[in-house]
Amino acid sequence: MENSPAGGEDAEIVRRVIGGEVNAFERLVEKYQSLVLRIANRHAPRDQVKDLAQETFIRAYQSLPAFEGGRNFQPWLSTIAVRTCYDYWRKRGRSPEIPLDSLDEKHKAWLEATLFAKSSQAFHEAGREREAGEILDWALDQLTAEDRMVLELVYLEGLSVKEAARVLGWSVANVKVRSFRSRRKLHRVLSRQMGPGRG
Repeated sequence: MENSPAGGEDAEIVRRVIGGEVNAFERLVEKYQSLVLRIANRHAPRDQVKDLAQETFIRAYQSLPAFEGGRNFQPWLSTIAVRTCYDYWRKRGRSPEIPLDSLDEKHKAWLEATLFAKSSQAFHEAGREREAGEILDWALDQLTAEDRMVLELVYLEGLSVKEAARVLGWSVANVKVRSFRSRRKLHRVLSRQMGPGRG
């Protein structure tokens, strides 16, 4: 994490950009490009990562006048990156449902473990299994942008409800309700792949 001198340096660059030294923004892009790419890579399809990272920096540049110098630039930029990904899913909508009829035993075992995991920790651990990636991405594609983002932030990334609310710009109560409902929706999507009587 950044220490305060670095945070002060970022604020100084922001002041210079707002003051008309627009090329100074390139220093912030160079400094935080890998961070923004990592966030986009976690929340968007691989072929969209670079475009969404670029969109994040465009939005950040346009929002610089609203940046408060006393704040830390990194979490502010991270929030913009997450919201840019959220907007991507919102505009894209849900994909047409593609059945996964030919699941191998590993995938079926992962589904069983995930469906009956009672804790968010178990959900998180299951989400990191290599063989689960395709299924999880497919299942998340069946959900709305709101459901997808809250599940990724709270259950897969382990953010607290309060942190997720800050990043998404929602109320804490909204995140609590949405995370509960979204997890149930994901459970139903995955249950349908295990056959009738599972949901």
